[in-house]
Amino acid sequence: MITIIGSTWKELLRKRVMLLTLLMTVIFLFAFWFVAKTIGASLQESHFSSDMHNMIAVYERSAMILSLGFFFGSFVIAFLSIFSSFSVIAGEAEQGVLQALMTRPLSRLSWYMGRWIGFVSWGIAYAALLFISMLLVSWTHAGIPGDIVSLTRSFALFIFVVPLLVSLSMLGSCYFSSTGNGVLMTMLYGAGWLGGMIEKVASSVQIEQNIAIKPLLTIAGIMSLVMPADSLQNRMQAELFAVNELQGLVTLRNLFGFFGVGQVPSNAFLMYSAGYMLVMLLLGLWSFRRKDI
Repeated sequence: MITIIGSTWKELLRKRVMLLTLLMTVIFLFAFWFVAKTIGASLQESHFSSDMHNMIAVYERSAMILSLGFFFGSFVIAFLSIFSSFSVIAGEAEQGVLQALMTRPLSRLSWYMGRWIGFVSWGIAYAALLFISMLLVSWTHAGIPGDIVSLTRSFALFIFVVPLLVSLSMLGSCYFSSTGNGVLMTMLYGAGWLGGMIEKVASSVQIEQNIAIKPLLTIAGIMSLVMPADSLQNRMQAELFAVNELQGLVTLRNLFGFFGVGQVPSNAFLMYSAGYMLVMLLLGLWSFRRKDI
């Protein structure tokens, strides 16, 4: 299994999608630095009547910077997880790689888990680098909201999207072609993102009680259940910014618009997401063991 993990890392280094992701990440961090510097400069030029107002303003500015960064950073993590693993089975079966490997004393379980661990560990390492980079940029220009506990919780939620998407992508690769699985995963992630945006709009303008909107919110909830990635990002930001504890003191829910927290998923949803990921992983193992290659 260790050999498979190592070969997965080497393969990812050779893929152009990885090089393109790193290049776009550098460009994104430069742009993020410029935006954070601009927002931070506006804070320094402002004058406040008391220290409390100043603390709240600093908190809101730093939250605004990080929320903007994580909004785009979540897309980078998602697409890296998807496009690194969407063709792992279908693509190698078409090229005849799997036929050569399966003739060796290597179980399908070991191969599948080696691939899964390789993709997940690589994605988590990249997510950690991106997470720390955005925190450093925010800290430089406006400070970092939250303490070590909230940062640890938000980081765990930020990287949890990686194994979730990799598990679903590898499962899809057992049944669909490389192109078909890539399109399917992109559409699923887009559906989950759309559901999250609907919930954010409903939360920001307070239209939850509107009868005409309730069916739309129901559809958005179903989308979030089918693809929990965006909802996990909302909970990540809620943990980082301590939305529930600071509700009424700062207006984080309405401050960011489309970049905001929106509906905060419950602990039950987190348990559902963990079960969802585990079921997708087990279904992938079962499907690969039965797949005719």
